[in-house]
Amino acid sequence: MIQLPDIQDKRKLIDYLIENKSALIAQKKSAIKRADAVSYYPQLVTEKGDVSKAVASINPDATKIKVRSIINTTKFFDSHGDVHIDQLWNKSLKESKDFYLVAEHDFGYKGIITDNVKAFAKQMDWTELGYTFEGQTQALVFDSVIDKMDEDFPSAKDYFSRYKNGKVKNHSVGMQYVKMDLAVNDDRYEKEFAIWNKYAPQIANKDAAVENGYFWAVTEAKIIEGSAVVRGSNSATPTQSIMETKSDEPDSSTHTEPRKHSESDEFQKRVLNLLITLK
Repeated sequence: MIQLPDIQDKRKLIDYLIENKSALIAQKKSAIKRADAVSYYPQLVTEKGDVSKAVASINPDATKIKVRSIINTTKFFDSHGDVHIDQLWNKSLKESKDFYLVAEHDFGYKGIITDNVKAFAKQMDWTELGYTFEGQTQALVFDSVIDKMDEDFPSAKDYFSRYKNGKVKNHSVGMQYVKMDLAVNDDRYEKEFAIWNKYAPQIANKDAAVENGYFWAVTEAKIIEGSAVVRGSNSATPTQSIMETKSDEPDSSTHTEPRKHSESDEFQKRVLNLLITLK
């Protein structure tokens, strides 16, 4: 999160943001953002798709579960002052080959829960996520298979248990900004005010954005990883369903078309190697 001076007067704060916009955007783009979260009780689903009422209904001898996680949601003003705009993940989803579900943004071998992940974007009603907001959001969804016997990733066993017992209720995306701009609720600045008028009416928690007086509209971002977290900056990121499975494949009906190897894949590998080296 960027550090701003303590300016109480909103007009003066907006003046500062406009004057330093290019530098602030460059600062945000240079960092890996860890965004998100929600309190939500997931459904447990059988292989046939039937909803199960009790966590205990999963066979105690099961070694694999399929988990559907809401990793991020658009049109939500988060604690970073960001609003993610629909379609921001399109390029990353198309070009990236490998996705990871990790623990608390620990993107190293000790923190990876599974690399058996299919990622996709899905339009959803806010009510599907347990919210009373009107309209829809575009959710970044991870379908993951967690194998508690996976010896390559030490976190797999612990998080198999946590997911199975309904303890993981929040998620977050580790991401890098690609395209973004400043929106201000101030008609002195024509361009930034126009961005405000374009996107502010879509924001689910618009009152929070109005109180803040500005937000960063993020229109493109790269997915680095998806994390299970206790809390995050966007409270609309639940575990949506959990089911026992004997298959190694996440739900094939929900992922995007096969993706070609690209520069984005190399980017993710470089980030992973860098983070492992720094540990």
